[in-house]
Amino acid sequence: MNQTATAPGSGVDTARTDRVRAAAYRIRLNALTQGEVQGQGYIGQALGIADVLAALYADQLDLRPEDPAWEGRDRFLLSIGHYAIALYAALAEAGVIPVEELDTYATDDSRLPMSGMSTYTPGMEVSGGSLGHGLGVAVGIALGLRRKDNPAHVYNLLSDGELSEGSTWEAVQACAHHGLDNVIAIVDMNRQVADGPAQEVMGTEPADDKFRVNGWHVLRVDGNDVAALLAALDELKAHRGRPKALICDTTMGKGVPMLESREKLHFMRVAPDEWQTAREQLKEGDNA
Repeated sequence: MNQTATAPGSGVDTARTDRVRAAAYRIRLNALTQGEVQGQGYIGQALGIADVLAALYADQLDLRPEDPAWEGRDRFLLSIGHYAIALYAALAEAGVIPVEELDTYATDDSRLPMSGMSTYTPGMEVSGGSLGHGLGVAVGIALGLRRKDNPAHVYNLLSDGELSEGSTWEAVQACAHHGLDNVIAIVDMNRQVADGPAQEVMGTEPADDKFRVNGWHVLRVDGNDVAALLAALDELKAHRGRPKALICDTTMGKGVPMLESREKLHFMRVAPDEWQTAREQLKEGDNA
């Protein structure tokens, strides 16, 4: 069987997918709330990755919202520091931070800076900044958990742009060398980097084959298909003996057609009168 084939969503019950879809809607709404505070930001990424974060925080991760540092927790590492707006939205949905705190996004003295900082924000495992370091940190954490006989999983969300970083591939090889089957790498393939279309700036496809040839168990899904995400994550969590990767093809701005169609999606400016329209489009899509 080709391990890079799209994982089907069959076998995932409707109540479960409905619960995660509802969480994804609220995560998108939370992201818009934060974006309006600054009038700009990494809104496209947040909307695009919301289904993945909902699948994780509403279904997959073993967490205690009231105790974010609980030793038995699954670790979620955000390699992509500028995706912090998306993670804050998910942490609020999960009850780790108050929803009301989202109104302080990227303001002075806020616990929610524009790029993720582990020293500021409960539930933020690593600080963001230069890309390409998250998976290397995941290797160290996974080895430490193994030494402690701690069964927790380490999830690392990477961007397709990070696949052009040499440090990422050193970590890919280290994961396979050590047989770290407690690591699940999730790659957001939204096809955009700061300098333009990802494949024009630095081609990283076929990403699934590149992980597989380095000894990983790989699945690729539509990252905005909740049923497919849940089925794939179930399979990856159960797989033993090798590190696992989930390649997610996502649409930037997903759920808000007005933003999906923007020419420049990496860092987006939204006019003051457009935020309510964005919320209305999000609600219309959720009710469709």
